[in-house]
Amino acid sequence: MNYAKFRRLMKNKYALSTVVTTLIILVISVLLASVVTYFAINVVSTRVQEESLHLTKQHIWHNPEASPGDPDYSLTSLMVINTGGRDIVIDKLAVRGQEAPWNDATTGKFVLYTITTDPISDDFSFISNFVQSPSPGDNQLTFGEDTYTLTVASNDLVLPSGSTMILYIVNPDSITINDIGLTVSITLYTAQAMYYREANVQAHSVTLSGST
Repeated sequence: MNYAKFRRLMKNKYALSTVVTTLIILVISVLLASVVTYFAINVVSTRVQEESLHLTKQHIWHNPEASPGDPDYSLTSLMVINTGGRDIVIDKLAVRGQEAPWNDATTGKFVLYTITTDPISDDFSFISNFVQSPSPGDNQLTFGEDTYTLTVASNDLVLPSGSTMILYIVNPDSITINDIGLTVSITLYTAQAMYYREANVQAHSVTLSGST
């Protein structure tokens, strides 16, 4: 084999190697671009559907004229608006760090809720006639011309995206007459996050005595 023929063979060998190398580079580039694109789409989708709650209208009341265990002894209210792109599950509520039971017949502590898509501009008020075992027509709230019936919770609460939940906690732990005027925390827990608000404990229905 002369030198010229040997060089032609070597050139052919290198030419084949260049084609294969180019194909490999192209395939790897396409795969990498696909992975990056998938990751970007996944990140954007996750951001769009992230959990987001807005808590407002928080109140804590204590009734000095009621006895411990009465439904109107102490009361907490809260409105929760799901402004995120996904449904959320509320798995715990706490007042001053003490978990509020959904429905405890022994202690008379329970949570009431309703879900709506209506805008609610009115503030919440103290309700003295909540009952743990309601009959038709019990546990109702009226805002303007709209009336809402609250349900006694029995398990974790689901709040769909774009909806509003009205919450009342009856007889939250550790709220007594000595707390009137103090700031107390209200905490809502989901599977993904914890939401914290504070409210001053308000006195309700204090009867003033005096001469007429």
